[in-house]
Amino acid sequence: MSTPVTTASPAKTSSPPRLRTPRKPAPDKRRRSVLMTVLMALMVLYTVVPLIWLVINSTKTQAGLGDSNGLWFAHDFALWDNIRDTFTYHDGIFGRWLLNTLLYVVLGAGGATLLAVLGGYALAKFDFPGKRAIFAVVIGAVAVPGTALAVPTFLMFSKMGLTDTPWAVIIPSLVSPFGLYLMWVFATEAIPTELLEAARMDGASEVRTFFQVALPLLAPGIVTVLLFTTVATWNNYFLPLIMLKDPDWYPLTLGLSAWSNQAQTIGGDVIFNLVITGSLLTIIPLIAAFLFLQKYWQSGLAAGSVKE
Repeated sequence: MSTPVTTASPAKTSSPPRLRTPRKPAPDKRRRSVLMTVLMALMVLYTVVPLIWLVINSTKTQAGLGDSNGLWFAHDFALWDNIRDTFTYHDGIFGRWLLNTLLYVVLGAGGATLLAVLGGYALAKFDFPGKRAIFAVVIGAVAVPGTALAVPTFLMFSKMGLTDTPWAVIIPSLVSPFGLYLMWVFATEAIPTELLEAARMDGASEVRTFFQVALPLLAPGIVTVLLFTTVATWNNYFLPLIMLKDPDWYPLTLGLSAWSNQAQTIGGDVIFNLVITGSLLTIIPLIAAFLFLQKYWQSGLAAGSVKE
């Protein structure tokens, strides 16, 4: 018998693959609100106009402050003369106030940042009895304004004989509940627990683990806390007002206020041009700090805002 011969069916020709048409970019669906635009414009004016007024009026003499428009320059440009007079008036006391403020910031704000970093890291990465109670105390301390504690602090420091000394301003500045809470939240999100366990398994001590592993990851939060505590200490007015009597220990805020109050005393010098110029010189370091550290400050503020 002859075996049947099967004929193979012709192979199907595959059609060329279709090219996917690129998707058109989705239209911008962000809602634009006229009300929010107007509110933001008002906030910008509220923020910028006083700064513009300060810059313009720092270029005027005492007579020019009353003879010209507050939002425009006078005929004579006296900025450099005002700066020179500010640093030389009353035997150069403004320079002493500037050094005092730097002392309070370095020891007070720097110490508050250090304590906040250490405390926030410990609360975020270690378990111990009483942790919930500490959390409640920290949250409660954030809600209490500093002015409410100024009088009890004064009475306590008066008993200890620390009033009218720099320590009366530095020691209360070391306590920053908001900085502690911010570092607590930031350390929880920024430092993986597995990374710390790996370092401990490799034989690293807790001190080495903190400085070589955790501390570099905490840099944005540290800068953010440092900025907040620096601004709070630099602009502190009420605490030095009740703690200090000797003008040689005044910070800039209290010293400029004393210059401004001279106009209300009999025979006192009216030096509003120096007060305005001194105010301008006072805010320049803060503006420079925010501009140079803005990147770290923004990333630190975003800590814990997104849940992965």
